[in-house]
Amino acid sequence: MKKILIVLLIAIVSVISYANNDGVEKILKRGVLYVGTTSDYKPFTYIENGEHKSYDIEVAKLIAKELGVKVEFVPTTWKTLLDDLQAGKFDIAMGGITRTTKRQAICNMTNPYLVFGKCFLVRKGDKNKYNSLEAVNKPNVRVGVNIGGTNEALVNEYITKATVIRYKNNLDVPVALEKGEVDVMITETPEAITYQKNNPKLEGALLDKTLTKSQMGYMIAKENQHLLNTVNFILSELELRGEIEKLQKKYLK
Repeated sequence: MKKILIVLLIAIVSVISYANNDGVEKILKRGVLYVGTTSDYKPFTYIENGEHKSYDIEVAKLIAKELGVKVEFVPTTWKTLLDDLQAGKFDIAMGGITRTTKRQAICNMTNPYLVFGKCFLVRKGDKNKYNSLEAVNKPNVRVGVNIGGTNEALVNEYITKATVIRYKNNLDVPVALEKGEVDVMITETPEAITYQKNNPKLEGALLDKTLTKSQMGYMIAKENQHLLNTVNFILSELELRGEIEKLQKKYLK
């Protein structure tokens, strides 16, 4: 009898503990979904005139709407993204985040929503000049990259001879490229295509033959399995209703 009581007590404590740590319940009670974003990566997240804009910002608003809560965006950086998430500064990290084994080992990553690859952004007319890692990895080439993300990881591994200039804000790199302060920006296909469409002075290199192939997703703390399941469910519903396709046509194609 004593053993049965102990088992029941452990079960009750486990249920109470789960409820206290349930991310979805916390969000619903407070009435706010906190979204961490770097706000420096077009076409996924950036700030214009004090307002958060672009693809993942729109998706975050739709997720919050489905939950029946407001959304608030919390600033973070690529370098501190994982630490800030694990510290509980926000519920979910969004904004062009690459799904990697390292990130999955530390936190939870949602189902993927986009396949992409690493490539270069260069000045108009230079895409044939910088058409390989070998062409870029030379002492006379200046390479611009944002600090803390997978772009910098690629540079650290493969760009060992070129002059590397690192930027805290990813939005500063295309500006430096246009001004002639760097020759190549390490980027990804969605970003390169966005700048190529909107800036006649810039173009993407290796868009059809990318250096890597990866997927993007959203990050949720490892203990918040219910929140992960809920977000994946909502994303599936949004896709079923055509909301995701509508946003992808607007921002990613």
